[in-house]
Amino acid sequence: MNKHRNNALLILASLMAAGSASAATLSVGPGKTYASPCRAFAVAKAGDIVEITGNTTYSGDVCGIYTSNLTIRGVNGRPKIDAAGQNAMGKGTWVVSGNNVTIENVEMFGAKVADKNGAALRLEGTGFTLSNSFLHDNENGILTAPNTSSNILIEYTEFGHNGYGDGYSHNLYIGNVGSLTFRYNYSHDANIGHNLKSRALTNMIAYNRFSSTAPGEVGTTAAGRPSYEIDLPNAGTSYVIGNVIEQPAANSNPNMLAYGEEGASNPGQNLYVVNNTFLNDYSSGGTFVMVGSGVTTPVLLQNNIFGGIGTMTNQASAISKTNYRSASPGFVNRAAYDLRPLANPLVVNAGSVPGVSPSGVGLKPGAVYKHRASGTTRVYDGYYDIGAYEAQ
Repeated sequence: MNKHRNNALLILASLMAAGSASAATLSVGPGKTYASPCRAFAVAKAGDIVEITGNTTYSGDVCGIYTSNLTIRGVNGRPKIDAAGQNAMGKGTWVVSGNNVTIENVEMFGAKVADKNGAALRLEGTGFTLSNSFLHDNENGILTAPNTSSNILIEYTEFGHNGYGDGYSHNLYIGNVGSLTFRYNYSHDANIGHNLKSRALTNMIAYNRFSSTAPGEVGTTAAGRPSYEIDLPNAGTSYVIGNVIEQPAANSNPNMLAYGEEGASNPGQNLYVVNNTFLNDYSSGGTFVMVGSGVTTPVLLQNNIFGGIGTMTNQASAISKTNYRSASPGFVNRAAYDLRPLANPLVVNAGSVPGVSPSGVGLKPGAVYKHRASGTTRVYDGYYDIGAYEAQ
């Protein structure tokens, strides 16, 4: 018995070694094996790593990515991928058809196509991860095809000033996929469109900052006039936890978080909005959490700060627990987005214990957003403060 077991382990080890040996690292950049990323993508095999030399601009490098289980990453700085008036298949800069592709540490801009829906990343495969990147000034930052078998992870990434300007293109437009996990990101200044739009069946949106700069204010991109900060138009089981969600005075729609407003066609209708800090800088009001009439399940609003003028939610049946409303909440430094609350017995230690969803997902925030596009652990003192941050 031991002999057979040892033989099986040896066979398994040899197979793993063979798989590891077959994977290659393809180097891209000046003086490297491949002059541009797309040349490396064309010859890459499943499991390969494509390393793109950073601090270099690759202009007009547009193509399809067909290989599965591929890792693409910038090294020694962040490479700049400029569409420069070119596009792949009339869709965008990189059209990802392979499955389980990971992209890390790239900057992408300039995606434009004839139908005004060009994307820096057009996702058509199953499974995708984006990390530590910067997508800006495209008609869409990300645009995905519908695929309910696909799970998408986007983290530690900045999206800014994407959108053609017609309201139909966005910083991100996630189609009807299986799930979206969106965490530790900074999405801002969408050009008329939304800072995040997702039709995913399940959404985990945690520890992000959604905001915009004022016209003329210096930032990493031009100022935008976004519509919704977060749009979940077909409902779906969705968790919005620990985010900073700010609506600028200059906007294209007075509602901030929209849920099911295009029809609650996804199987789940459960929305959990827990420990967020909402800031409405639009003096004429609006709705913080706007729920479509087709959503029959009460949404949960718990431990949120709702700052500024507006209606907390239009859903009469919504469950509201230990939220704080104020036209001007007190923060350590509102202008600099240091949103730790000042001493206030209605905020500090005033939160209720977040529970667990029926599917077993814990609602207690375990982290906080840290600028820019990062995060850190949320430290409790035995009590729960209201909002996205604990007090000093």
